[in-house]
Amino acid sequence: MESTLNRRMASAVLVAVLCTGAAAQQKASRPASSPVDTRQLVRFPDAMRLHTIANMRDHLHTLEQISAALATNAFENAASIAEQRLGLSSLDAHGAAHLAPYMPKPMQDMGTAMHRAASRFAVEAQNAGASNDIRPALAALSSVLNQCVACHAAYRLQ
Repeated sequence: MESTLNRRMASAVLVAVLCTGAAAQQKASRPASSPVDTRQLVRFPDAMRLHTIANMRDHLHTLEQISAALATNAFENAASIAEQRLGLSSLDAHGAAHLAPYMPKPMQDMGTAMHRAASRFAVEAQNAGASNDIRPALAALSSVLNQCVACHAAYRLQ
């Protein structure tokens, strides 16, 4: 019974966070008074732009896998996925050092904050396995998503 409740709560919270983030991003990227995209344009060399977009799609896929793991109380799996694919451990795999010089400093900071938040989530997901309390893990996951939404609301690639 408690397991089912945790899965339902995890799913409901994640949907709410994603919907809130999408609404905030849409509002920030398209002000009501103007249909013009006001986000700062960031120019990458074409190959790096394609690599970055592929990374962001992988991040989204990773968040889906984390959500599915949380919904089944697979906390260790959620933690492992988060750390390996989004956390600080993943920076080399994403080529972060090669991309950073093309990013404005605030964009770099948001990226670093997202990776740090993912590592914090991984710890909270592991803790949820021991405590059977998913709420701190969901709060930590919300912090990851907040960084994604903030970056996408402020920046766009060419």
